Amino acid sequence: MLIAGAEAGGTGGFLQMLLPFVLMFAVFYFLLIRPQQKKQKQRNSMLSALKKGDKIVTIGGLHGTIVEITDDTIVLRVNDVTKMTFDRSAISQVVSAEESASAS
Repeated sequence: MLIAGAEAGGTGGFLQMLLPFVLMFAVFYFLLIRPQQKKQKQRNSMLSALKKGDKIVTIGGLHGTIVEITDDTIVLRVNDVTKMTFDRSAISQVVSAEESASAS
């Protein structure tokens, strides 16, 4: 009987020792991992929805309009003459019509 009680106490001690790690993982998941996954999902949907004529901003802060688009690259018109090629992943955001009108 004494041995059986020691085994049960050992299992309970292990669970008590494991509980803080499980709680820490849960906190990290809900505060760090899950929001990052949601942000990445939104970014991927924004990149896949790009189309010719969209006004965008690159990660470097360059504003332009999409004139050509492929699976991997985007050609932007920066002004009437200048065209630049970027990787699709270099796009930071799509500028809405209201934002571009107020910037002009």
